[in-house]
Amino acid sequence: MPLVSHSSYQPPFYLFNGHLQTIVPSVLRSVPEVRYQRERVETPDGDFLDLDWSRQTGRTADTLAIVSHGLEGDASRPYMRGMVRALNDAGFDALAWNYRSCSGEMNRLLRSYHLGDTDDLDFVVRYALATGRYRRVFLTGFSAGGNVTLKYLGENPDRVPAEVQRAVVFSVPTDLKAGSMKIAQPQNRVYLKRFLKSLRTKMRQKAELLPGQVDLTDLDQLRDFPQFDERFTAPMHGFRSADDYYEHASSGRYLSQIRIPTLLVNAENDPFLAPSCFPRDTAAQSQYVFLETPPQGGHVGFPEGSPDGKYYSERRAVEFLTAAVPA
Repeated sequence: MPLVSHSSYQPPFYLFNGHLQTIVPSVLRSVPEVRYQRERVETPDGDFLDLDWSRQTGRTADTLAIVSHGLEGDASRPYMRGMVRALNDAGFDALAWNYRSCSGEMNRLLRSYHLGDTDDLDFVVRYALATGRYRRVFLTGFSAGGNVTLKYLGENPDRVPAEVQRAVVFSVPTDLKAGSMKIAQPQNRVYLKRFLKSLRTKMRQKAELLPGQVDLTDLDQLRDFPQFDERFTAPMHGFRSADDYYEHASSGRYLSQIRIPTLLVNAENDPFLAPSCFPRDTAAQSQYVFLETPPQGGHVGFPEGSPDGKYYSERRAVEFLTAAVPA
């Protein structure tokens, strides 16, 4: 019954609600110590992915942690760099990969990325293993990247390479439809507007790159995720509708099939998460899915104010990944 009964997370006293715990780390945090080596790899369908590596200095690591970012994020975000630093400090190589269209250069194809796109994660895992350097792989992910990670592990467990041994994800909207409704609530509109602004910009860039393939009619009139996903995400990625996309891309339906130890940490005061994004019943019946629901933390937050600058999410990830891991 992997329900974590107690979480030790405590936020700094001055970050006293979920919005502050979400916004302050995103806006004010800096992690300058991480230095990436970027590699561009060609995908089988004629596109590319930009991979940002952070390897051990002075020695060879046999364990790799692959880190997946959130919606409209990238490898440079503070939460990504903070996790990469913590993983490096634990003795792992880290690979922070950028989704199609998220690395600073628009991808080549009409398709981009979506919250259920596990094929690219599988490609990255197998590409890393093909280097011959790693005998063990861990997966970590935030928000959208957490959803992709959970879906990847559960939708077809036999596809997951045996080297993939553990996973930790944070702030995951395991029910995408409910999450899209939650972020549209008045108190969350500031986040929604920011996401939609970024997505609209990318649609304009895509239309310029691929003349005649993207219809921008009424783009600025789309006011929430269901409208945007109905208009763009679903048809561009082979779904019948936004509802069809949400149904098939939500990781919640795949959790019971996960076959490696996996920790999901969702804060109860996360402004993005609906009640259905706390799969307590599934975790209670699973041998592998551990659910931790601290009262505080915000969305992709979990700041602590510790002297070493690390966040709870980073300490907790390393703790879980290194606990009783098979040799």
